[in-house]
Amino acid sequence: MSTEVKDSTAPSSFVLPWWTRGDTNAFFGLGFNILVNVLTLTTLSIAVVGISSNDVLGTVLPALGVALILGNLYYMILARRLAKRERRTDVTALPYGPSVPHMFIVVFVVMLPVYLATGDAVQAWAAGLAWAFMIGIIVMIGAFVGPYIRRITPRAAMLGTLAGISITFIAMRPAAQMWEAAWIGLPVLAIILIGFFTDVKLPGNIPVGLAALLVGTAIGWIGGYMSVPDVTEAASNIALGLPDLRLDLLLDGLGNLAPLLATAIPLGVYNFTEAMSNVESASAAGDNYNLRSVLLADGMGAVIGSAFGSPFPPAVYIGHPGWKDAGGRTGYSLAAGVAIGLMCFLGLFGLLATLLPIPAIVPILLYIGLLIGAQAFQAVPRLHAIAVVVALLPNLAEWAVGLIDNALSAAGTSASEVGSEALGQAGVVYDGLKTLGAGAVLAGLVLGTIVTFILDKRFLAAAAAAGVGAVLCWIGLIHSHEVGWAANPQVALGYLFFGLVCLAYSQLPSAKTRPEVVEDDEPAIVE
Repeated sequence: MSTEVKDSTAPSSFVLPWWTRGDTNAFFGLGFNILVNVLTLTTLSIAVVGISSNDVLGTVLPALGVALILGNLYYMILARRLAKRERRTDVTALPYGPSVPHMFIVVFVVMLPVYLATGDAVQAWAAGLAWAFMIGIIVMIGAFVGPYIRRITPRAAMLGTLAGISITFIAMRPAAQMWEAAWIGLPVLAIILIGFFTDVKLPGNIPVGLAALLVGTAIGWIGGYMSVPDVTEAASNIALGLPDLRLDLLLDGLGNLAPLLATAIPLGVYNFTEAMSNVESASAAGDNYNLRSVLLADGMGAVIGSAFGSPFPPAVYIGHPGWKDAGGRTGYSLAAGVAIGLMCFLGLFGLLATLLPIPAIVPILLYIGLLIGAQAFQAVPRLHAIAVVVALLPNLAEWAVGLIDNALSAAGTSASEVGSEALGQAGVVYDGLKTLGAGAVLAGLVLGTIVTFILDKRFLAAAAAAGVGAVLCWIGLIHSHEVGWAANPQVALGYLFFGLVCLAYSQLPSAKTRPEVVEDDEPAIVE
């Protein structure tokens, strides 16, 4: 990992390169990351929601391409401003692309129910655009409260909940996809782990991401994993798609906005709390970005994308420390955004899906999951490791509930039809998992904050944080399946009682002394 630091003796003619060798490495890694996500949302739009392939390739993807190029251009500018201000050449731009959790939520929670109820894929698409637009507005509103929340929220809580997202929703699915074809995925993973976690270089300094993709693709084709007829058919369907405003669809969706607010509000809150954690993760790696600037850009990206016809809100990605470790600086993210944007305009994603084996691409996501999970423990005092684990739990619960629901749906049933008692007899505590995982990102922040304050013997602060948890639970932003008044009074009461216990402990004589932080407890920050 880079050890470059600010040099106070540097001459006044500070020169910041536009591209470095490490940018090439990070470009391939981030590019393949975004590539996998765009391939996934393309498949979901066509196969699940029923949007025609012409509309997906001709409108949705070009709209996403506009957002990707503009967003990554903005984050390159932010990175170069930070680098010049601090006179450092090791500043890494924030990665940016379509949000993975929102991708599945807008398809299965927003658009699919409308499609099933009406049989009209265009109406479902319009609902998705209105939902993405509202997400953007909520995130921009959050830009004015997010910096204050970041100041009072412990790092262990933010990095812990980020690690929970990374381990579950970023790493686990790619790991499963790899082991479906381990003979392709494991050699690729070996190249990525050695190339990104050690100082061993490939001959000619070949970029690690490119080498991994080429090796995995070669193994897949030689082993018969891929199909030539599929490539031929996809090549015949390539068509140019230029972005154009689809305000008519967006306005149609906004005309029936009320049913969408139940998911748009908590997901908008999710977006800005995740962005807050991502900015804190970048800060822990050495790059301290302005949170308000990041949130305003994320919100604007969702608004612009929805105006052009994309229901998939983009966001700053988890993984900044990974691309910094890979050598990425200010140029890699824009290059990745432009490359994927051009592919969106040229309609190449149908072809790419038939050329590149998924097990050869997804190991890069597993790498990001490993790195972010490790950072959560490395960048906080050892005493706070317990808070990191607590902040992980809601995302683990949400991930488990998703697997259970999807498995039952595939069997033609649901948790409500099977019944909690039958699930409990099978060892599945479904209701508890669903309550714990609802509003997982915000719940992880609250729980991690409470436990951090307890570990520091700041019992009054812990009581206040528990009070915040009670309020959020009462209005349904955490531990509830919908936003509303008195959404989950039982859990809200539990948080209230928790706070009262903390208040009682704050009056004990032994609570007056703060825990000592010894040298071994100092954060082991990677950078």
